[in-house]
Amino acid sequence: MFSFQLFVFISHPLIKENAIEFREYQVNIAASAARKNTLIVLPTGLGKTVIALLVIAGKLKKNPDQKILFLAPTKPLVTQHADFLSSYLSIDENELTIFTGEVKPKDRVTLWNEKQVIVSTPQVVENDVLSKRISLNNVSLVIYDESHHATGKYAYVYIHERYLHDCKQPHSIGMTASPGNDREKILEVCKNLSLNHVEIRNKFDEDVAPYVHELNISWKKVVPPQEFSYAVQLLRKVLSPRLQILRNVGAIESASVSTITKTKLLNAQKMIQAEIKQRINPPKTLFTAAATQSEAMKLYYIMELLQTQGVKSTQQFIHRLSKESKQKNATRSARNLMKDDQFLEAAAYINSLRIEHPKLKEVAQITSHQLQKNPDSRIIVFTQYRDTSKMVFEYLNSLSNVSPARFIGQAGKQDDKGLTQKEQEKIVSDFRRGTINVLIATSVAEEGLDIPSTDLVVFYEPIPSEIRNIQRRGRTARKMAGKLIILMTKGTIDEGYYWASKRREKNMRSDLALLRSQLQQSLAESDSLYAELEKKNDKEDEKPNRNQKKLDEYQPQKNNKKITVVVDHREYRSTVARRLSDQSIALVSKQLDVGDYVVSSRIGVERKFVDDFLNSLLSGHLFSQLQRLRDAYARPVLILEGKGLFTKRNINHRAIYGSLISIVVDFGIPVLSTEDANETADLLFVMAKREQRQKKKSVALRGSKPSFSVAERQRFIVEGLPNISSVMAKRLLFHFGSIRAIINATENELQEVNGIGKQTAKLIYDVINEEYKSE
Repeated sequence: MFSFQLFVFISHPLIKENAIEFREYQVNIAASAARKNTLIVLPTGLGKTVIALLVIAGKLKKNPDQKILFLAPTKPLVTQHADFLSSYLSIDENELTIFTGEVKPKDRVTLWNEKQVIVSTPQVVENDVLSKRISLNNVSLVIYDESHHATGKYAYVYIHERYLHDCKQPHSIGMTASPGNDREKILEVCKNLSLNHVEIRNKFDEDVAPYVHELNISWKKVVPPQEFSYAVQLLRKVLSPRLQILRNVGAIESASVSTITKTKLLNAQKMIQAEIKQRINPPKTLFTAAATQSEAMKLYYIMELLQTQGVKSTQQFIHRLSKESKQKNATRSARNLMKDDQFLEAAAYINSLRIEHPKLKEVAQITSHQLQKNPDSRIIVFTQYRDTSKMVFEYLNSLSNVSPARFIGQAGKQDDKGLTQKEQEKIVSDFRRGTINVLIATSVAEEGLDIPSTDLVVFYEPIPSEIRNIQRRGRTARKMAGKLIILMTKGTIDEGYYWASKRREKNMRSDLALLRSQLQQSLAESDSLYAELEKKNDKEDEKPNRNQKKLDEYQPQKNNKKITVVVDHREYRSTVARRLSDQSIALVSKQLDVGDYVVSSRIGVERKFVDDFLNSLLSGHLFSQLQRLRDAYARPVLILEGKGLFTKRNINHRAIYGSLISIVVDFGIPVLSTEDANETADLLFVMAKREQRQKKKSVALRGSKPSFSVAERQRFIVEGLPNISSVMAKRLLFHFGSIRAIINATENELQEVNGIGKQTAKLIYDVINEEYKSE
């Protein structure tokens, strides 16, 4: 498949000359992956992307009219892969593009049709496949980077299902450095991605060893201040009686504070929930135990935060807990803790502390020393929590020779705004150039981030996951020798996590050799079984079937218009939406003000899980939500999904009956029950089909409610403007007097209304005055 020149560089017509170093293991793995659906397990820094490049080049040469889809779980990783392919693939640069959520759907359709190589996050492709904006029928190869994610409901799983459905000759490659040590989970990944061959290498293999760079690993223990120990003693006093309650119901074996662990508390939660579900009328003691378990978890978390992260992180969590306890929908555990005098004493003491964790000083010394020794160094400091990353950034930012930056995800959390894709790209670029020399990163930087000059990685705390440990560590020693320093607080959970990770990683390494043969044997058996089933199905297909429709019965019928369902953007990647898409429903994703699904101009559907329904009932939000649903649609529908309506929470069954009667009788909203997401999807399908084919009712983004008064209808119309709530609609109508006056208002006049800012005024003005363009 590939040849080489002077045993130095890869030679291929679609790979730039003298660009890719020849490595025998990469060529051999690529040759296998080009022929079979292959799982590639290779340590970080040893060129999984190069192997992908070799296979892509082969595919493009063999099938020049077909597409390549390269999927990666994060936007920085997508950008990195796209840059790599652009640098080394010898194709027109206009043939390669990036898909992320920041590219508009319409633009993605155009790019999909025009480009040959698409590098994307899986969520974007999943959305486009669900919406039927794109088809995977012309894709000759899909590469799933960090393929260990391909379990459960992760987007990789659904994309591959559609790929198998759409494409006649699908070809898949999975790549990972850290498959874990669970054979069954690895087999699940292989099954979900149809991988029937595995290529595993480790750093000790003869063909790999020459390319492995030395990684010097050391750990530093720090001693917690006495103030921390005193605070932990106070918290243990609060925790002790709660553990006794859990022991009394049999959720834990021992009430000893010194032997309790997070795993034991999580197991207690599972046991209590299982007991509640099994009983028709669970005793109140079980519901009390459930709340107590939640309180114990919070206390354990506070102790862990204080011991391993620092005072500021702990203070911020206590502040959020206090804030939560004052809200209407506060959890019982939050309220109980904030009423406990012993807990309030411990919280007051922690809030009074003005010292910081000794790890901060240690991080500062490590980074300063490294940069004094080598001013061109690049250092990554990994932290488990955002609060900690902010604290470390502020501490390091005060040092003269350190130019730090935080590298976090895009989602905003509390008062901490996330980074946009462009901001992430700029930070990585500045880090490569040396404008930034210390990156303080959360988990977003663990996977695949390739900065060759990174020569030091610091773990602010150990992590128990062997997969994440390998991923973090793999950010250094990629092109040269590197160093890893792990910080641990003496006598705390840090030590337990460190040794747990070491043990799991050791097991994973020792199991890899065994896994090679076992996986190949298991995959071969699966292939054999699959072939037998296919042969059996083929024979069944040959038998005459009296119920089989004739060919002409499949011909399109008159008025066979495609059924459309509008889905709220928060529901768009749910199992319900996936199943609807599989049933050839045209899905339209919109930000709905009310409801989750719209199946016609008169029917809007609110989907609620049983837990969500009960929580809304307790918080008092349920009936206001249903009021808005009733006001928005002529025929509102409530779907209750799941089991345990009368057993999950400690709520009198008569109260639940009363609320259901009120919903049906007082609000006029029918309540339909489904067992799971598949039943919900089938119900919506039948509802939409009946409405749109039999009633011939088109789908509207907002329902029509015939019983509005004039004032209600005026507010309803104004609420359709951008960023306008019911309160803001009243203000606008009161200020201008009529809808006509609002429509004729200038941006400046709109801003005269309290609550209407410059941005909202511009959005309203643009919507009213811009020429309508058919979608």
